[in-house]
Amino acid sequence: MPTAIFTNETFRFFRDLSRHNRTEWMAANRERYKSQVVEPLRQLLDALAPAMRKLHPGFDISGRTGPSLSRINRDIRFAKDKTPYRTQMYLLFADTKTGKLGGQLYIGISPDVVTAGFRIYGMGCGAILMDHGKPRIAKNPGWLAQQVRCLSKKYESYWYSTEKGEWTKNAGWPTSPEQWKKLKGWIVRKRMKPVAATRTSFPRDVQKILADLFPLYRFLSLP
Repeated sequence: MPTAIFTNETFRFFRDLSRHNRTEWMAANRERYKSQVVEPLRQLLDALAPAMRKLHPGFDISGRTGPSLSRINRDIRFAKDKTPYRTQMYLLFADTKTGKLGGQLYIGISPDVVTAGFRIYGMGCGAILMDHGKPRIAKNPGWLAQQVRCLSKKYESYWYSTEKGEWTKNAGWPTSPEQWKKLKGWIVRKRMKPVAATRTSFPRDVQKILADLFPLYRFLSLP
């Protein structure tokens, strides 16, 4: 019988980190972090890689921190939260050429919730959302309406705009031209309890979610 990739120890690590978010604590628990967080995420990457490459041969599945695995160290230079570590990590699938400039399919692990979904942001010079995604939506409003009909019953959607220089989260699906003019980021995801990740079926479950949401990635992010 197959064994589960994640165990309760993964989530216990993140809960402990949220209570002891200090460099001294992380130094003492570094091996625990590697065995309970990094190694399971790499195993999940190995399990998903063949299916993800079938969806898009250009996905980066190198397993490197940055392109495939999010960093747990927080950049505190410009962050309001000055704790040194993030209490969640992500397994990311992005195109090797566009990287963060385009969209991503992802799986997120945090103390109390597991997420799988699609996200895209329009930050920085050359952002794919601004250069390709928004013009395509403007030309094909019917495509977006079709995605809402197909996905809205199964997946949560929210999007970001900026108000007076501050990021503002907006619930729901951005369907109107006015919303897309203001849109700076869009997330479509499924939220699950931690127990979902401890099941042997978890790789298959998230593979289906990412396949469902791949059309969003393809339409908004690929040439």
